[in-house]
Amino acid sequence: MPAKLVVCADDYALNPGVSSGIARLAQGARISATSVMVCSPHWPEHALWLNDSRGQLGVGLHLDLTSPWALAAGHGRSLGMWMLRSALRWVSAAQARHVIEQQLDRFEQVWQARPDHIDGHQHVQQFPVWREALVQVVQQRYASGQRPWLRVSRPGSPDQGFKASLIAAMGAHALAQAAHRADIPCSSALLGITDFSADSAVWLRRATAWLTWAQAQSATVLMCHPGQPDPDAADGIATARDQEFRALSGDQWPELLRRHDITLTPGVAGVAT
Repeated sequence: MPAKLVVCADDYALNPGVSSGIARLAQGARISATSVMVCSPHWPEHALWLNDSRGQLGVGLHLDLTSPWALAAGHGRSLGMWMLRSALRWVSAAQARHVIEQQLDRFEQVWQARPDHIDGHQHVQQFPVWREALVQVVQQRYASGQRPWLRVSRPGSPDQGFKASLIAAMGAHALAQAAHRADIPCSSALLGITDFSADSAVWLRRATAWLTWAQAQSATVLMCHPGQPDPDAADGIATARDQEFRALSGDQWPELLRRHDITLTPGVAGVAT
């Protein structure tokens, strides 16, 4: 049996270049999921660009606490500040639940369906306080068997390093345990952690290691950050997005998938512990 892998493009609705690139990859079956920044004013319009991929593409919420739009909405802070405040639990559970509910409402009002999954911009979904609030909201809001799966940012072995270790330390294991207790499906491992410095050729070489590892795993997510150039966007990783788009849209990517006998899937059914 072919191994299954979720290839999820993050940051949908960040800007028109990112959204158009992700929509093109979805239409070409080069990715299998995307995560949406619903605080973005682009979301209502850009949702229409995914209509041709409904039913084949997993579309989820990219919980956002750090963008300029989150700041404008009154719940945004820098990543460092959220890491500190969450670790010290200087945020109330009620506030966290309110923000999560608001973003789920905005997702569903536009998409007219529940999210297929939930993860977090800069992995905020597994921070202390936020992870407990997220599990509680999902458990109460959605019936058993109809719940979005949660991304656990627990790096697979090809991505070991300081950045990967820091991401995992933000609360990956605690989120997985809480989801398991609440009967919420979640991913088992995360691939695709990079420093955004690679060109398309280097990204594809790394992808060979990711896919080799994923062959023997289940419920694995490969996150990516593709996008097309957007001259009006202030985006610190715009060059990396363009290189990832080139890698995913070229001929080598589907060949790599075939060589590793991997089938793309929009979601996971397993429960990580």
